[in-house]
Amino acid sequence: MGGSSEALAQIRRGTEEILVEEELREKLASGRALRIKAGFDPTAPDLHLGHTVLINKLRTFQDLGHEVLFLIGDFTGMIGDPTGKSATRPPLTRDEVIENARTYEQQIFKILDPEKTLVMFNSSWMNEMSSAELIQLAARHTVARMLERDDFSKRYRAGQPIAIHEFLYPLIQGYDSVAMKADVELGGTDQKFNLLVGRELQKHYGQQPQVVITLPILEGLDGVQKMSKSLNNYIGISETPDEMFGKIMSISDGLMWRYFELLSFRPLSEIEAFRQDIASGKNPRDVKFLLAEEIVARFHSDQATRQARQHFIDRFQK
Repeated sequence: MGGSSEALAQIRRGTEEILVEEELREKLASGRALRIKAGFDPTAPDLHLGHTVLINKLRTFQDLGHEVLFLIGDFTGMIGDPTGKSATRPPLTRDEVIENARTYEQQIFKILDPEKTLVMFNSSWMNEMSSAELIQLAARHTVARMLERDDFSKRYRAGQPIAIHEFLYPLIQGYDSVAMKADVELGGTDQKFNLLVGRELQKHYGQQPQVVITLPILEGLDGVQKMSKSLNNYIGISETPDEMFGKIMSISDGLMWRYFELLSFRPLSEIEAFRQDIASGKNPRDVKFLLAEEIVARFHSDQATRQARQHFIDRFQK
C-alpha cells in the first residue's frame, strides 16, 4: 500500500479539508485496507467532469490498496437531498431511482476498478429499520443543531417551509456510515454538515469515527460558476471524443492549471515542470493538448483520442 506519508500526500492533493488528518494518518499506518465511502443519490446520473473530482479521489484510494464503497442512495433518493436548496425537492419514484442507479453503475467503472468497488444501496438496511428505530435515530440530533446548517437556517429565517422529512436526510446519510462501517467518507464541500453527522453517529454506535474528506467544486468552462448541465458550462463523460477534446481546449490558460490539479493523475512535479516550460516560452496550447489527451483517453480509446486531437488541429490550426 506504500508508505503512509506518501499515501497521505496523494490523498491530500486537491482536497479542501481533511477532518481529522491525524486520524487518517493513523488509519493509513495500520496497514489494513480501509473502507472508503462515497454516497450518490441517483437524481441526475448523467455525470460530468465536475462529478469526477470525487470519483478520481476514490480511484486514488483504490490504487493505494483500499476498498471503495460506492453508495447509491436509493432510499434517500426518494426523500430528496435538501442540501443547498431553497425549497423542498420533490421525491423520485421507485422506478426512477432504479433506472438512474443502473446508469450510475455504467459510468463509474470508466474510472473505478470494479474489482475494488462494492456498490451498495442504502435501502438494504433502511427498509429493515422499524419505525421505533427511526425515531430513536432522530433522537440523536436536535432541531437547533439542524438549523446550524446554512440552507436550513436561511429558509427558516425567510419563513420558507422545511418539511420534517428533510431533517431525516442528514441523519440517514450519517447512519449509512454506521451500517457500512466506513473508515473514510468523501463528499463535496456542500456536504460537510452531513458527513460530520456520520462521525457523530458512529461514535454513538461504538465505532471509530470516519475521517471526513471534502473536495472542491470544479469550475465550469466559463471558469467562474460551478460546472453544471443547467448552466451549459459542462463536459459530460459520455460526450464524443471530439466534443470532449474541443471543450477542454476551449478553457482559459489559467483554468487549465485548476483542471490539472483536480482532474489529472499526473504527478504534481510533472505539472510544475509544465508551468516552468510555459514560463520559459512554451505555447500553453501544447500543454493543454496533454490535458485533453489524458482526460479523453480516460473515457474513450487511445485511437479515438488521437483522432480527436487531429480533428481539432485540422479544424482550428490550419
